[in-house]
Amino acid sequence: MEIARLWPDHCIQGTPGAKLIPELDISKLDHVVQKGQDTRVEMYSAFRDPFKSPCVVQSNLSALLKEASISHVYVVGLATDYCVKQTALHSVEDGYVTFVVEEATKAVDQNEDALLTLKKELELSSVVYISFSGTEVDQVRERTENAGTGMET
Repeated sequence: MEIARLWPDHCIQGTPGAKLIPELDISKLDHVVQKGQDTRVEMYSAFRDPFKSPCVVQSNLSALLKEASISHVYVVGLATDYCVKQTALHSVEDGYVTFVVEEATKAVDQNEDALLTLKKELELSSVVYISFSGTEVDQVRERTENAGTGMET
């Protein structure tokens, strides 16, 4: 039997809970994607609502990524079993090579069996779990460090 979850109001537009954390260097951001702006539907994913036919709401994330010739998406945040999961699945559906950075996510359900099931589900959908110490994150670090220097790695 699946447990129904009720969420308290959170990340409400115009309140401190919806603000980006002060430790984030926003000068390095190109875009901030708004989600959950339509009260008719929940939107765990940063890409779109969960409905396929018809999709009710889409963000502009996929269009922004395509316009910037982005091919790889790294998903982090809260919660692994809700927003991270749906964002990763939609990312793969939209054709991106998709990674979840394990140490940069946390699930609502901390049960070890539930986490293993979630990880298997994502991996079966072509989402790759990676670690901060993995080569995939090192490649991002190198590109970030060389940005603006004219050096490509």
